[in-house]
Amino acid sequence: MIQAYSLFEGSFSVDGTKKFIPFDPLKDDPKSRPGSLFVHVHPFLIVAGCGLILCDTGLGYRTEDDELLIHANIRKLGFEPHDVKYVLMSHLHKDHAGGMVDFKDGVGRIAFPEAEYIVQRGEWENAYSSESASYRTEVFDVLQRSGNLTLVEGDGTVNNEISYVLNGGHTEFHQGFHIETGGEHFFFGGDVLPEPEELFKNFIAKYDYDGRASRDRRKEYWQEGAPAGWVFMFYHGKSLAIGRPKQKEDGAYILVDASKTA
Repeated sequence: MIQAYSLFEGSFSVDGTKKFIPFDPLKDDPKSRPGSLFVHVHPFLIVAGCGLILCDTGLGYRTEDDELLIHANIRKLGFEPHDVKYVLMSHLHKDHAGGMVDFKDGVGRIAFPEAEYIVQRGEWENAYSSESASYRTEVFDVLQRSGNLTLVEGDGTVNNEISYVLNGGHTEFHQGFHIETGGEHFFFGGDVLPEPEELFKNFIAKYDYDGRASRDRRKEYWQEGAPAGWVFMFYHGKSLAIGRPKQKEDGAYILVDASKTA
């Protein structure tokens, strides 16, 4: 039974300035934003035996009622932010890490006070030392003071349901996650596997730290995960956010939509 939900935050364009500008595919013309990438943003919530698990945290945008958008989306599903027990961070670019902290009235507070935040040590150190506009160090400052941060290295396990793999590719210390719970094997590849179409084409992204490594990881994930029935979660997926492999009569595997949204 599927237990993963997309906490969809919207569609955006992003150019060389690294600013994420809301984009409505039904009204806005892509040609009016030359040099831009167009992405969807899907943090994911998984209902597991060990509690609620959040995979990346979105942009940190707020609702018209000045509520953190990811909080509002979690509440739509009938949960509360303090129900989240683990926040699994693939990497710390601002479109993935902005919702780690709740900034309100000039004060930053940890967005998920009962959660353990799992971050690769190398990613944490690189993010703090980087001058790139892709990172928001004011978010990291709050997390560092919170006591909720757990820095990990390489591959390992958090508990009997959650394991992490250092897959590099998009950033030097990017990581992916396997969550095995309730009879399902969920895989979250972050920005090494951001869209489903990239499983089926020989794609090397110029924006990756090592595009060839990302391409090779994707091949490995599909070769292992399709016959094993992994449920794949795509953070920037446009055509689908959560996909389950299905074998055709000729033996080949395709993805079918298994999404639930807030």
